[in-house]
Amino acid sequence: MDDTQNLDFAMEVCRAVRDAGGRALAVGGYVRDRMLDRPRKDVDLEVFGIEPDNLIRLLSQFGKVDLVGQSFGVLKVRGLDVSIPRREFKTGAGHKGFRIDSDPHLSYEVASRRRDLTINAMAEDLLTHEILDPHGGREDLDLRILRAVDPKHFGEDPLRVLRVCRFAAQLLFHVDQETAVLCRELDLSELPPERIFDEFRRMLEAPAHPSVGLQTMRILKATRFFPELEALIDCPQEYEWHPEGDVWFHTLLVVDAAAELKTGDPEEDRLLMFAALAHDFGKPGTTKFERGRIRSMNHEALGEVPARSFLTRMTSEKRFIENVIALVIYHLRPHMLHKGGAGPAAIRRLATRVPIERLVRLARADHYGRTTPDALACVFKAGDWLLEQARLLDVERQAPGPILMGRHLLDRGHTPGPELGEILKVAFDAQIEGEFSDLDGALEWLTAR
Repeated sequence: MDDTQNLDFAMEVCRAVRDAGGRALAVGGYVRDRMLDRPRKDVDLEVFGIEPDNLIRLLSQFGKVDLVGQSFGVLKVRGLDVSIPRREFKTGAGHKGFRIDSDPHLSYEVASRRRDLTINAMAEDLLTHEILDPHGGREDLDLRILRAVDPKHFGEDPLRVLRVCRFAAQLLFHVDQETAVLCRELDLSELPPERIFDEFRRMLEAPAHPSVGLQTMRILKATRFFPELEALIDCPQEYEWHPEGDVWFHTLLVVDAAAELKTGDPEEDRLLMFAALAHDFGKPGTTKFERGRIRSMNHEALGEVPARSFLTRMTSEKRFIENVIALVIYHLRPHMLHKGGAGPAAIRRLATRVPIERLVRLARADHYGRTTPDALACVFKAGDWLLEQARLLDVERQAPGPILMGRHLLDRGHTPGPELGEILKVAFDAQIEGEFSDLDGALEWLTAR
């Protein structure tokens, strides 16, 4: 269902609720984004004045109703989320440690106190266009402020710290001082990993300036829960290569540069943004002052351990983790190959370890995330050269596949076993080195061998 269909259906539900003696209000991000003239997502409704059982029967005329969440707090019909006004009571640690009491007779002012920020606590009557704003969200929109609705309720859910950082990046808003104090006191360690990962993903992927979210994390002292990020702060870099400052500031520039290089492919963009964040995790453990220079020798390969630790604490997606790790390990390879005048074999071999087009995208972001003259001019000769060479070799997007296969060896009388695998391995190495480029050449190579 597209945005227009969702809004049309939401208004249809609003009319049915009105006719039944209740009132349905659009709530949350839809109202905020409409007032900011930003692209709007699906409408979420909150229905007042109708008992839950009656509301379920009312919604059933539109299709199957799914009960979502605790105590029938949210109903879903044809993709539309319809919530019942509720109070929430903290009962335990973490994001889910709440008791939810639904009460359709609450006032909107009371029901909206459970929301996190004033800008997310406004509601709109879609039928009359009346805006309900009991907590000053409209004023905070004008002032570009992120302010907690209710300090008591805000502090009950530590996930809201990361949500504040995400909204700071998405909207380019700053955090109210009292809300910042609340955030600094919350313990993120009790949060489930998947929720942390989701907030990081949304902070890194959605906005044009993810650096604002990361810097807000630092201001709110949330980086202390992520030692790999905390270690970047004040880690020095050699001025000749990094006049912009320490590794933290460089990383902020890199994630913003990466945001400009996104392809529109959600999976590729997610890999790019997390790799941009983690690409220099190896520097704090390798940085030394030697012979008058600051050096971080082999930091790209040694960045695997901290990057893997950071990612595995948040997600179990093995393929995603390995793809990010490959980018971290090889992010300097375009510079190295270009500087060394590498030949086709080195480029083919690199393509077997990481997709070259993907790697160059990260390396370009890394290069642009500096304040050297060529970076400021958006000139990245190493990346342009590597892409061109990879295109000539037809390996810019995928690794070369082996030409000589097991069936070819079996056809020539070889027997299955370990020796067969060893021959294929040696043959593929020879192919990478350019000793043959088609099947006839492979068979000649095999005969000669």
